[in-house]
Amino acid sequence: MRDLVIFTGDQCHLCDQAKELLLPIIAENDCHLIETNISSSQKLKKLYGHRIPVVVFPSGFEKGWPFTENQIKLLIGKEI
Repeated sequence: MRDLVIFTGDQCHLCDQAKELLLPIIAENDCHLIETNISSSQKLKKLYGHRIPVVVFPSGFEKGWPFTENQIKLLIGKEI
């Protein structure tokens, strides 16, 4: 199983939209989604505060919002 990380924030409606888009895709592709809220880390706030939601793939590649279902499927396909 491959892990994808999604960096999110408190009360972030875009993050909610991103997770809703991602959940069926990761289920179809035997992936696991790890949600990391940046609110408790100054370092993460500095890195991702203006970019969330951000998905990080196993290779380390990052895709920030906005992204589409097709973009995520293509990126997951490249990770196999």
